Amino acid sequence: MAPSACAACRSQRKKCSDECLLAPHFPSDDLQKFALVQKVYGFNNVLKMLKDVKAEQRADVVKSLVYEATARMEDPVYGCTREIHQLQKRIAEQESKLAAYP
Repeated sequence: MAPSACAACRSQRKKCSDECLLAPHFPSDDLQKFALVQKVYGFNNVLKMLKDVKAEQRADVVKSLVYEATARMEDPVYGCTREIHQLQKRIAEQESKLAAYP
């Protein structure tokens, strides 16, 4: 048994086992990070997403979920796609400036 329940298990009021997939990514002292991801994706969906990827990919999946959930909370309609679109527009502008030089 883990000494302290992870943020995910604490939010679900469950005991946290040594095999908990969420514990390495959502430590007990970071409840806000898990609450944000849970609000956007839901507990079961987060768990399923982590089960569906290889163990070495899970940290990257969690980083992406946190980033996307943060963007979705800041912009409920477009989420991170607004930022992607703005960056693509800036790239296109810079490429056209470069094309103007011989």
